[in-house]
Formats: sequence, C-alpha cells, structure tokens
Amino acid sequence: MAIDTSLANHILIAMPSMVDPNFEHAVIYICEHHAQGTIGLIINRPMEFPLSLVFEQMKIEPTRNEQNLQPLLYGGPIQPERGFVIHRPIGGWRSSLNLGEDVTVTTSNDIIRAIAEDTGPKDALVTLGYTGWTENQLEQEVMDNAWLVCPFKPELLYDVPFLQRWEYAGLTIGVKMKQLSSNIGHA
Repeated sequence: MAIDTSLANHILIAMPSMVDPNFEHAVIYICEHHAQGTIGLIINRPMEFPLSLVFEQMKIEPTRNEQNLQPLLYGGPIQPERGFVIHRPIGGWRSSLNLGEDVTVTTSNDIIRAIAEDTGPKDALVTLGYTGWTENQLEQEVMDNAWLVCPFKPELLYDVPFLQRWEYAGLTIGVKMKQLSSNIGHA
C-alpha cells in the first residue's frame, strides 16, 4: 500500500526566521503538490484594494454594497494579475478544482459575477497571484525549517480573522508562533 505524502490540502506556516517579505508570517493553503512542484495561495494577506476593484474592471455592479468591501488577498508573487477564488460549497462554476469537502478553487469569472449578484458562495476568499515551488523545493525548505506543515482546518480559510491566522495555525499543531526563535540552527 502506497503512503500518500502529498501536502495538497494542507497549510504551510512560515517560521519566524522567514525573512523574504513575500512570505514573512505567511499562512499558505497548498492547492497542488506533486513530483513536478507545488502551488499554494497565501490566505492571510489582505491587500489595500477591496473586491470592488475587480467588479469595476469587469464592469459589474454588485447587488449589495457589502461585496464591494470584501478585501482582496495577496495570494503570492507569481502572476499577481491572476485571480483565484477559494470557496465552499463546490457549485457549478467553470474552471473549478475541488480539493476537499470544504475547499474548491475556481479561476473563472462566472463566480465573481455570482458573488456580485449575491448568488455566489457565502464562504469565499478572492486572491490575486499564487506561490509556487519547483520539484523538491518545498520539501527542502520544510527540512530547512522554513515552514511548519499543519492539517487543513476550514476555519483558517473562512472564520479566523486574517491577521490572527499565523498564530492560530501554529496553535492547531500545538506551537505558539510568537514564542519561537527567529534564529536558525541545528543541534
């Protein structure tokens, strides 16, 4: 029987030693992880731009004003012009990848229109850009203590406030992130 070592549908937590400004205190949902590499979305970086910016670019008038105020998230440094919607439930959207009971990632515009019309998923995050690692790169970074890996928890995507997600993710595996040293070392 083969053991599934995929990190897909897991959460990465940046260690305090992470100094790259793209990933400092990042919490990343891993969408895909296979021999060719890894793709993830940062889920704790609200941008200064609200969802209304996307509606304006698509020439959509939202049904309710609340949709305008939802923050866009910085999903990562790769293709920052590309949008991803992480949501539940699955729904019938084009270009969707069902990643688990509580997670679907959709890249098509039909879901943005539905969110504007108040017919989209109740639980949804809209991210711009993504993160990526080449073959074995993420595994090496985990071994180098750049990241902690924790099981997926739906509340990290949909309920915990953005600025509390880094500390909360650590607590789900018994780690108090703010108490970890930022010094790197091996015994």
